[in-house]
Amino acid sequence: MPFIMIAVLIDMAAIGVIVPVLPTLVASFATDPADQAFWYGVVAAAFGLANFVASPILGALSDRFGRRPVMLLGFMGLGVSFFGTAMTTSLMGLLIARTLGGAMQANVAVANAYVADISAPEERAKRFGFLGAMMGVGFIVGPVVGGLLGAVNLHLPFYLAGTLTLINLLYGYFVLPESLSVHNRKAFSWRSANPATSLRKLGQLKGVGPLVGVVAFSGLAQFVLYTVWVLYNSFKFGWGPRENGWSLAVVGIVAVLVQGVLLGRLLKRFLPQQLAIWGLVSSVLAYTLWGAATEGWMMYAVIAFNLLGGTVTASVQSMISSAADSKSQGQTMGAVSSLNGLMAVLAPLLGAPMLAVVSHYPQGDWRIGAPFFFCALLQVASLYLAVLHVRRHRQRHAANSIT
Repeated sequence: MPFIMIAVLIDMAAIGVIVPVLPTLVASFATDPADQAFWYGVVAAAFGLANFVASPILGALSDRFGRRPVMLLGFMGLGVSFFGTAMTTSLMGLLIARTLGGAMQANVAVANAYVADISAPEERAKRFGFLGAMMGVGFIVGPVVGGLLGAVNLHLPFYLAGTLTLINLLYGYFVLPESLSVHNRKAFSWRSANPATSLRKLGQLKGVGPLVGVVAFSGLAQFVLYTVWVLYNSFKFGWGPRENGWSLAVVGIVAVLVQGVLLGRLLKRFLPQQLAIWGLVSSVLAYTLWGAATEGWMMYAVIAFNLLGGTVTASVQSMISSAADSKSQGQTMGAVSSLNGLMAVLAPLLGAPMLAVVSHYPQGDWRIGAPFFFCALLQVASLYLAVLHVRRHRQRHAANSIT
């Protein structure tokens, strides 16, 4: 676990560095607010589409050749994409660089499979939480540094991100051990590695059906949040890269506390299914309150309020991972990541236009929160499916007990 946690930490720090400045970089090529929202949506959609296609492929490749070489390939590709973004002089160049980045960031799915390899089923939720905590640490350090550097020069954060990924490549090459034994590997098939097939197999896993919907709707809400967060705060509160960087850092701090400390203690008293439901209830309220906020400080208050919302992803991932066999963890986690990638494609196509439509309202107007109200509705759908899953699980358990 320490090896993979450090690798994920460096990876997420590199990504976090660019979050506060990417919308501003897009804005340097498009001056009108509506154009900024549109092109930022296009760039984000390209990133998500590449992730959607590449995730099941990299996951299946890791089932065949091992986790370590596939992760190293991802680190190298991310480095190229970050340096390419830093040096681009056009929207088309930015689009190409971010597409490559989306494909290579699919190695997050391989990291999840790595954790599944080395963890007993009852430990997976907690350990997935540890990975989430490392992502949170990356988003504490990354956005703050990115915001500060971006205030000096928009390209500096991308050079730093590229350097961090190269450090990760060297760390992985010399330190990171392989987690998948040779006898647990299976042949690679392009037919089974394509996104459509991988998603179909994910839905066919025993008892997983409704959870696929939870992953989809929750993921779509989360990616809409990622898409509009910086521009929303800029339009509604007049925030710049520095303020957005600090807000994202607070998100990271809360994620570390919840997934690195609170989650393990909660799992001693509650099942992952219970945590998922209460976390979704918290998320519904949080998205509604973010959309209704009229002052910048309210965004911080809701971040602190939404503690249980940080338990959903790890809880759902552990339930899905436990339904897969030891030879298919890469493909299964790749399918989950691919589904998230598909939601990352849809999110900017939905969130960015919604924000563009309301961008003309004055600062503080509640109508600018339309994308967040949409996210709240998505989480209501996730909550319904999670409750449905728990009911079916209880019915199967009762039937098995009688048998």
